[in-house]
Amino acid sequence: MMRNTFQLNILAAFALFLGGCNSNIVYKASKEIPGGVWSYQDTLLFDFNIEDTLSVYNLNLEIEHSPEFSYQNLYTRIFTGFPSGDRARQVVSLELADKSGMWQGKCGKKKCLLKIPIQENAYFNQRGAYSMTIEQYMRQDNLPGIYGFTLSIEKQDRQREIKESGE
Repeated sequence: MMRNTFQLNILAAFALFLGGCNSNIVYKASKEIPGGVWSYQDTLLFDFNIEDTLSVYNLNLEIEHSPEFSYQNLYTRIFTGFPSGDRARQVVSLELADKSGMWQGKCGKKKCLLKIPIQENAYFNQRGAYSMTIEQYMRQDNLPGIYGFTLSIEKQDRQREIKESGE
């Protein structure tokens, strides 16, 4: 009986640890690319709300791709929609491999997973509904070997940064 209680306590502590690690994630969503072929017409839409305009955020994009993908990078157009109705557009090159051609991130035989910071230390100066649309912007209409994307928005722990910097 004591052993079962010990095991339950270990599992509970582990669950709290995992929950605590993700407590700063304010948004996380995944979009799958049908058939692993990303065409110009397949736009990825992420809708999220921001209420805290005083915090600093990191935006990360996880890309799942084939180790047989033909390119070292992936050009995208990212459109950001703001609560005011304004919209911004930016062309972003997502670097999937280093200069020597080695895949970055974690690769297995069938898939690679890479987390790329797309914006660090970001402020959202408006409360409300935001959107982010991602389009492939390569010179090839149908791009095989791209399986999906995950967008995560993480609130930075400013107190920890202040302690670490010695302020």
